[in-house]
Amino acid sequence: MKTSTIAKSIAISTALAAALSASVLAQSGPVAGPGMGMGMGPGAGQMGPGARGMRGMRFDQTNTPGWTLMSAEERTANQTKMRAVKTYDECKVVQSEQHAVMETRAKEKNITLNAPRQNGCDVMKARGFIK
Repeated sequence: MKTSTIAKSIAISTALAAALSASVLAQSGPVAGPGMGMGMGPGAGQMGPGARGMRGMRFDQTNTPGWTLMSAEERTANQTKMRAVKTYDECKVVQSEQHAVMETRAKEKNITLNAPRQNGCDVMKARGFIK
C-alpha cells in the first residue's frame, strides 16, 4: 500500500515537472550566433541597411532613451540611422535629434526618461565602427 502511494506521488511529481518544463522550453527566444554579443534585445545582430557589419552593436531599451515611447518602425529607423553614421560628430547629431524627440514625447506623457548606461557614440568609436 505504501509503495503504491509513493509511486503515485512520484508519477504526479514527474508529470507536473514535465508540464512546467514544456511551457518553458516552448517559449521561443533569440538564439546567440557568432559575433552577436551578450545583449540579445530587439534588433540585436540585425544586418539590415546601414548595419555595416556592426554585429556586436545593439540599440535597445538599455541604451536608447525613449525606446518604450517608439513604435517598432521608429526603433528600426533609429537603429538604421545610428548604424549608417560614419563619424563621431555625425553620430552625436543623430543621437541628439533622437533624444530631443523622445524628451518631447516623455514630457507630453509626464514621464522621465532613463539615461542610457553608456553613450552609444562613444561605444561605436571605441569599437572602431566610426571615426
